[in-house]
Amino acid sequence: MALLTHVLACLFGIGSWVAINGMWVELPLIVSDIPESWLLPSYLTVIIQMANIGPLFVTLMHRFKPGALDERPVIYSIVGLGVLATFLLAFLWRHRMFVGDGEHSVALLVLSFLLSVVDCTSSVTFLPFMMRLPPQYLTTYFTGEGLSGLVPALVALIQGVGIVQCHNATQGALQGNGSQTGNTSSSGELKAHYQPANFSAQTFFLFLSVMMVVCLGAFLLLNLHPAVVREQQSQRYLGGPAAGVGGGEKGDMRLGLQNPTPEQKPMLGHLDEDQKVEPRSSFGKGTYSQLEVAFIFMVLAWVNALTNAVLPSIQSYSCLPYGNQAYHLAATMAAVANPVACFIAMFVPIRSLVLMAFLTLTGTGFGAYIMAMAALSPCPLLVDTPSGTALIVITWILFVLTLSYVKVIIGIILRDEGHSALVWCGAVVQLGSMLGAMSMFPLVSVYGLFTSGDPCNTKCPK
Repeated sequence: MALLTHVLACLFGIGSWVAINGMWVELPLIVSDIPESWLLPSYLTVIIQMANIGPLFVTLMHRFKPGALDERPVIYSIVGLGVLATFLLAFLWRHRMFVGDGEHSVALLVLSFLLSVVDCTSSVTFLPFMMRLPPQYLTTYFTGEGLSGLVPALVALIQGVGIVQCHNATQGALQGNGSQTGNTSSSGELKAHYQPANFSAQTFFLFLSVMMVVCLGAFLLLNLHPAVVREQQSQRYLGGPAAGVGGGEKGDMRLGLQNPTPEQKPMLGHLDEDQKVEPRSSFGKGTYSQLEVAFIFMVLAWVNALTNAVLPSIQSYSCLPYGNQAYHLAATMAAVANPVACFIAMFVPIRSLVLMAFLTLTGTGFGAYIMAMAALSPCPLLVDTPSGTALIVITWILFVLTLSYVKVIIGIILRDEGHSALVWCGAVVQLGSMLGAMSMFPLVSVYGLFTSGDPCNTKCPK
């Protein structure tokens, strides 16, 4: 039955961000059929930040009326909304309306906002709900959350989204028009042509709707299946996290772990095992001092800003100069690295703040290299060389791997501290992502500081 609970926790985690991640990977296919064209990513960035009204409401409720808000009705509501919105998106994403001075994809934008509310609110509801289960299932949930990016990316690869073939511009014009036009270059310059998809965007959005139904089914079983209910009751009997759910801060002070191990103690402390641990702060169970709590939340905001907003916004600039294959390989393997990091954390859950700081600095270093290559686009270091291509792909993998591990470890640490700590964990995740997006939006979309590489033509000096 423990295996069943692990599977359900993983499927539940997949539903956390699968809808918005699916929207991002489907962009190359849908932008050619909507009036916003490639301005849609900029619109999506703003829409996702507006959707933070959901987690803001939940966080304020927990702050000013602790125990008044039960996560389960909220989760049923937002997952049900996600099922409906993805289903409608499959049939309405092409629909246009005249607004102001032109046509706009009103249905697509409104449904994208609703899906953003669903996914953003999951950060402050799904995690606290996992407090009802024993601690080992939290890492499985994080694995599912990582798969929420990998699964739609793999489906998009099967669909053939963004696959480019390079054709001579003159030949393409002759084939299309039967004669050479004045706009056709005879210099032999290559032009990128996107291959038609193996199945439609409608089918892809219906797949996302099915994934949300699976998430809803997993959540139902996590609440109603007798084996899972027994584990929840065992957690309450042992004075575990579920005992404090709905009880506010008093409930958090009673939170405990089954079979606590020495590594669940603060790694920076110098207390003997048999010595009674005095609370070091009023946060959670008092395991960490106020300074250490501030450090943990600053790291959490920083790594989520980098992984959820800053670096994804310039991924194409950092990879496309090395070729379309490098771009797709980096995107796919980086998506694989996320659940791999969660899998590693399942067996090596090191809670050392020193290690956390070291991994954060290391991951930030990888991110700095990626940012530098994006700034140098379309002529980054080692362009047109196999070593340059391999280096940018490996850097993306290591960047996601190290910082994803940090995020999971922080989640484990805050899970040990209680229900409200996980609520604040979700809120800080959204805050960091929002600050990262707000920082990068003007640089990328307003001031145009980055120049995209051409997957078919290299114009860099040898």
